[in-house]
Amino acid sequence: MPIDLDKFVKHLRDHALRDHRGRGRCGEYVRKALQAAGAHFNEYSPPSYGKLYGLTLERLGFHEITVDDPDTFGFIRGDVMVMEPHTGGVQAGHVAGYDGKDWISDFVQTDFWAGPAYRKQKPRPKYAVYRY
Repeated sequence: MPIDLDKFVKHLRDHALRDHRGRGRCGEYVRKALQAAGAHFNEYSPPSYGKLYGLTLERLGFHEITVDDPDTFGFIRGDVMVMEPHTGGVQAGHVAGYDGKDWISDFVQTDFWAGPAYRKQKPRPKYAVYRY
């Protein structure tokens, strides 16, 4: 099914909270942005946890790309990241889309890492990036 990446990133940007703090609703916000971009989830339910979005993205036509260092990688508009939880974090993990400038889920992130606990953890939590 065709996904309109312009509509995807516009929906993310237009609906994100502006205070750089998540509310634990990343999966919901990314799902709604995907739906605004043309995604249909008729045959299956989208995951409730951000960390489980990989298969859903693949079903929608995204493919996983190799990102060795997200702090220096050249992401493009429409990329979507799926991340395992940080140590001590909620089991849901995280999912966010890139609008060409910022990573956005239910909030506009300051960088690839969804918050200070993700940023500080060594080794960093496992992640995957998907491209349409």
